[in-house]
Amino acid sequence: MAMVEALKHMDTSHEISQDIKILLDAITEAIFIDDGSGETLWINTACENLYKIDRSEVLGQSIYELEKSGVFSPSVARQVLERQSEVTIMHNNRHGKKLLTTGTPIHDQQGSIVRVVSTSRDITELVNLQGTLENVQNELDELKDHLSNYGGLVFRSKGMYQVTQLAKRLSKIDSTVLVTGESGVGKGVIAKYIHESGHRKDKPFIKINCGAIPEALLESELFGHEEGAFTGSKKMGKIGLFELGNHGTVFLDEIGELPMHLQVKILQVIQDKEIMRVGGLKIVPINVRIVAATNKDLEKMVLEKTFRKDLYYRLNVVPINIPPLKVRKEDIAPLAKLFLKVYNEKFNDEKRIHQRTIDVLTTYAWPGNVRELENIVERLVITADNQWIGPEDLPSYILKEEPEEKVTYEVSLVEAVDQVERQMIQLAINRYKTTRKAAEALKVSQPTIVRKMMKYKLSAGD
Repeated sequence: MAMVEALKHMDTSHEISQDIKILLDAITEAIFIDDGSGETLWINTACENLYKIDRSEVLGQSIYELEKSGVFSPSVARQVLERQSEVTIMHNNRHGKKLLTTGTPIHDQQGSIVRVVSTSRDITELVNLQGTLENVQNELDELKDHLSNYGGLVFRSKGMYQVTQLAKRLSKIDSTVLVTGESGVGKGVIAKYIHESGHRKDKPFIKINCGAIPEALLESELFGHEEGAFTGSKKMGKIGLFELGNHGTVFLDEIGELPMHLQVKILQVIQDKEIMRVGGLKIVPINVRIVAATNKDLEKMVLEKTFRKDLYYRLNVVPINIPPLKVRKEDIAPLAKLFLKVYNEKFNDEKRIHQRTIDVLTTYAWPGNVRELENIVERLVITADNQWIGPEDLPSYILKEEPEEKVTYEVSLVEAVDQVERQMIQLAINRYKTTRKAAEALKVSQPTIVRKMMKYKLSAGD
């Protein structure tokens, strides 16, 4: 960079001096100098070696022609002239070398660009090493995910560990359970886990979405009906879902959507262990375990008289609340890799996911929780062009999301500082596009930004 500073103070009305040329050839980094119109004025020996070109063939040539012929792909000098600012990119040359190139504009007194000084460094070995380390980390993560696969539930967070511990204890008894949490957090998964961990695991598990069945049909679906009970009913009658689930578990999802007149009948099932079919006179004894779930505030609904108080207290014997994904970000990576495996098998693919992509996913707030994460991973497996899924494959609304500020005591101070530093650098790069401007905004040197981007595996500005 000292050489760039020296060139900034050079008399730009003359050709590059012989002394400067000698100094340029002594530098191990590839350096090429263009004028304000894009004509190549000089490249040093390191540039000849790195790009495998002869100096005599490129001097006086236009950067646009050199880019078109593939000598520079892309031309950083062209980007500098177009953007009128410094540009840093990571790219491949035509010989497969991975390069880190920075183009710096030199202005005259009127502010016009009269020179573009570009420097390239071969970072192929560094990137390969990073890829190796990333593969090792992926293998370690997969091992860790396997160890944390608690009865089919994949998690790392303390919050989900507590949920599974409580669910495990409740699976041993037949108490009614109410599972609460935002839409998409996995309430149905916990309900199924309770069933499969208990003594009813070999009996039916019947899931009923109380909000998805039309109200006019809901009673008949739940309790069945006798022959001719209503217009359109089956001649032989119909067995209801509670009877189908006898001796097993009935999962009442979205129970907050249940009409008031059916809430009474559900209460009867819980208290008396019996049902009566629509249009019938015969009491049918029922032995089922009931697990209910909702994303609504049932206590508030009780106060508003839209949900029965007696049913609420019957359901809320032992509540389980599943925290939203945004407060258990440790679970995002193992869940994403689980869904990646599922959809690779479904679509007969072999996609992999970069750690940089996982980092971006971790900063997103996930308003749709686990269900949204699963949908995104399925979409990435289908739409990503390359085997490795990079941040550029993510939907734009995830890339634009700014991470929430959250203080937690579940990590060390050093880890917390690293998290904040990584997020600040990524935000600065996203906003200012170049490492120089990001460095200015964060009041550190450009080499510091580049070094820390490599440390945190962050994506560079284009």
